[in-house]
Amino acid sequence: MLTHFRDKTVIVTGNTGFKGSWLSAWLVKLGARVVGLSLDIPSKPAHFSAANMDLHLTHIWGDVRDPVVCQAAIRDHAPDFVFHLAAQPLVRKSYSDPLFTFQSNVLGTLNMLEALRLSCHPCTAVFITSDKCYDNVEQAWGYRENDRLGGKDPYSGSKGAAELVIRSYAATFFASSGSPVRVAVGRAGNVIGGGDWAEDRIVPDAMRAWSLETNVLIRNPRATRPWQHVLEPLVGYLTLAARLYANSNLNGEAFNFGPAADQNYSVSELLNALRGYWPAASWQDGSDPNAPYEAGLLKLCCDKALHMLGWKPILSFEENVAMTSEWYRNFYDGDCDIWALTQRQIAHYERLAADQHAIWTRS
Repeated sequence: MLTHFRDKTVIVTGNTGFKGSWLSAWLVKLGARVVGLSLDIPSKPAHFSAANMDLHLTHIWGDVRDPVVCQAAIRDHAPDFVFHLAAQPLVRKSYSDPLFTFQSNVLGTLNMLEALRLSCHPCTAVFITSDKCYDNVEQAWGYRENDRLGGKDPYSGSKGAAELVIRSYAATFFASSGSPVRVAVGRAGNVIGGGDWAEDRIVPDAMRAWSLETNVLIRNPRATRPWQHVLEPLVGYLTLAARLYANSNLNGEAFNFGPAADQNYSVSELLNALRGYWPAASWQDGSDPNAPYEAGLLKLCCDKALHMLGWKPILSFEENVAMTSEWYRNFYDGDCDIWALTQRQIAHYERLAADQHAIWTRS
């Protein structure tokens, strides 16, 4: 299945971000010609910089809020595949800068769709939104792809709005069987793994603090999230793109990619599991009743991805924590080839998938 990308040109927007950098590294391993499009490097340190990824792909510095940039990227590189991940990805930042959040997440999505519409060349595109695109009423069962979109905070609202834009373009411009462009949506969230240093995220905050042997203050330790390793949804995106490339019936469809139903853990449970790999690690409850709203319970139903794509998560919570901790320990211990470490973890994941006879490895 993943051999579809060999010798293909693939544009990854947001390739300097956490998920984008891991996706780019995996596509390089799969033999793709990767073209990255990003505004900047969003953190320091950053996975993109630490792994010297600019040596392994073609990179474009540009802003997806600018339609000229998006159209030039599609026109100049004529990609076989596009993965659109460029976004403002932080809930708390969406409160301080809602305009930038909506422009990046909605207008950026619109500009990439319009660039594909104008190009008229064959291309398979997967647009990555978020599990927070759903109108979260904190129900105990998982959200399905046909549940209501929305969101109380600007970040969630921007992701719900982006979904409506994608749905409109898919139905209006890309719906015919003869359309050269096919699009689909991947929804995931709360991924962890090595190389994430974004602000106001639990694992990066803990890793920064624990590497200095200091305490970390946690603002919502009782919140429950569908934690998953970054490679789990990425193989979902890759599988979706490969299936969509071969089957136009998936055009316009959206898919959830989350952990198994029994893999939801609280923030405190995640921290306590990570703490086992860090001597002298500690954390403190910093709950603030006056803090901006954040969902307490969020869970996805991923039955559609299993039945239509043959995708399923394969890592246990313990394996997820171990891989994440190993990556950061190697980084902070110094003198480590981060590109090689990243490729080793991808290869390790592929071996685990083969050992577990994951459906996508047999396709």
